[in-house]
Amino acid sequence: MRTDSKGLRFAVIGIDHRHIYHLIAGLQDAGAYCAGYVDINRSDPRVAMGLRERFPDLTESTDTRRYLEDASIDLIVSAAIPAQRAAIAVQAMAHGKDVLVDKPGVTNAAQLQQVTDAVSRSGRIFSICFSERHIVPAVQEALERVRQGAIGRPIHTMGLGPHRLNAAIRPGWFFDNESHGGILVDIASHQIDQFLVFTGATDAHIAHSHAGHYGDVGSLDFQDFGEIVLEGSGCRGYIRVDWFTPNGLPTWGDGRLFITGTEGSIEIRKYIDVQGRPGSDHLLMVDRSGTRYLDCSSVQLDFFAKLVFDVQHRTETAMEQRHVFTVCRLALDAQVKAVAAQLR
Repeated sequence: MRTDSKGLRFAVIGIDHRHIYHLIAGLQDAGAYCAGYVDINRSDPRVAMGLRERFPDLTESTDTRRYLEDASIDLIVSAAIPAQRAAIAVQAMAHGKDVLVDKPGVTNAAQLQQVTDAVSRSGRIFSICFSERHIVPAVQEALERVRQGAIGRPIHTMGLGPHRLNAAIRPGWFFDNESHGGILVDIASHQIDQFLVFTGATDAHIAHSHAGHYGDVGSLDFQDFGEIVLEGSGCRGYIRVDWFTPNGLPTWGDGRLFITGTEGSIEIRKYIDVQGRPGSDHLLMVDRSGTRYLDCSSVQLDFFAKLVFDVQHRTETAMEQRHVFTVCRLALDAQVKAVAAQLR
């Protein structure tokens, strides 16, 4: 890593998911400079077009070595096809780069071991942007209040992650479980991350998991519904994820998070308040003194700024490395148990 006083420089390898827009913008807003990107798969021309529209000044390259071998690049960022992210991360760390990937960071146990080994060998950072926490102001605000004791000791979370399928515009890899790891790895990693941070648990156990195909789109192998029950540190959590957001909803999904504490509760309507207040980031809290509503849309997000600080100072203020690997392992465990249950 460079030790001069210049700002952090990053490059992008893989732009197969629209989350890449958030990763680039978040890092740029935190003062980092994007040296360019490589569209290694060209799996979705709509994503590439959207990137060019949003970031017209970025340089596109066809050679990943251009950025891997550039000593001025501190961080490699990737939203490649999920099954490819681990290999990109391992290669980047071998070149002395820290890594930020879109979720899921890995899609099977072998990949998790490879990334874990690469971190151990290199001392580099492997971070995952869990966007349903890291780019949702209401979740950041709720976490701060919970840590301050606003609802007493958290004992349960319920995370709901419905998504709109938009099957007609999805690339082929989207319907292939091997490419994205399955619905519990791909989506529910968000809610696993939230269970751990809100309860303060450093680990958990998958008490129950299920994944299946219930809709009319895709083959029977395509998982469009999943659920998990978690237990950890004396707390429990329930997760439900699916691809059944109806077209009538004016956003891609009614993501919700409920936190129950010993002295209060919080509900977060992340993206929409159905038939209610306009906009996103709605927080409703019941505590010792009564009920209240908080509009969190103006809360300043801090994940990317903290990650930039961590890369520059070798700290773990954005997210502990252990936490990243725990979320990955639990998501993989849930997926494996769900598939095993289907086969019985």
